[in-house]
Amino acid sequence: MKPSPFAYARAASVAEAVAAFRASGDARYLAGGQSLIPALNLRLQAPELLIDITHIAALRGIELRGDALRIGALTRHSEILASPLVAEAAPLLAAAAPWVAHPAIRNKGTLGGSLSLADPASEFPAVALALNARIELDDGERLRAVAADDFFRDLYETAAEPGEILTAVHVPAARPGQRFAFDELARRRGDFALAGIAIAGDFEGEIAARLRIAMFSVGPTPMRARGAEAALTGTRLADADIARAQAALGEDLPDIPGDAQTGAAARLHLARVLLKRQVARLRDAPEARPA
Repeated sequence: MKPSPFAYARAASVAEAVAAFRASGDARYLAGGQSLIPALNLRLQAPELLIDITHIAALRGIELRGDALRIGALTRHSEILASPLVAEAAPLLAAAAPWVAHPAIRNKGTLGGSLSLADPASEFPAVALALNARIELDDGERLRAVAADDFFRDLYETAAEPGEILTAVHVPAARPGQRFAFDELARRRGDFALAGIAIAGDFEGEIAARLRIAMFSVGPTPMRARGAEAALTGTRLADADIARAQAALGEDLPDIPGDAQTGAAARLHLARVLLKRQVARLRDAPEARPA
């Protein structure tokens, strides 16, 4: 299929892009295009104007600023996967990158595009949630930062206001004593996950002092498993503690979607399997890098 007719504009700055958006009655920003272009071709979206932001230099780059890693929104998935700085300062993000779709998509898709789309089956939104990342938004006049806990509001809905551009993601740099785990289950590698998990934990010796557990593909947004976190916090992650956390997932994930091939009960079971595996991995392999 072909998209509906639209006008095209190439922006040289965020301010120029936002101005074009506000001047149009119906516009979309184009970055990697790995989700937008298929939606246009299927006529699921039919904007009057497509604003190309791929040439805005300020939206690129990976750098360590103090105790946080700033990743520009136009950073491609493949760049995250290949970056030694990401591997060192944000190992959970590096661990998730190989699971994102296929190489052709990783070579074009961007981190900002993934977070802006907020697909509940995507890896990077869940990682941002687990890492307590801050999302940088620019309306052409001012920057504001939104915590990942507050950014993902509903299915494909975020805290970004109309016209705002997601310009960067700020990820707290990994600290001594932290441990990370990531995994997902899918029918085939590269398919959308049936269930997935990202965990960031602060440990004091063998005690899990603080945990952030983000599940994905089990609700309308990436979901914090707060009941499971509470069941594991302050423990040595013994088998009995993990079993309590697994039981808590039933209340943590109240809106699990089902389809003709995988029902809600099956997805909950898979989420519990992932939780058990990855928490045990944190306990038994205490190095601060995902397996």
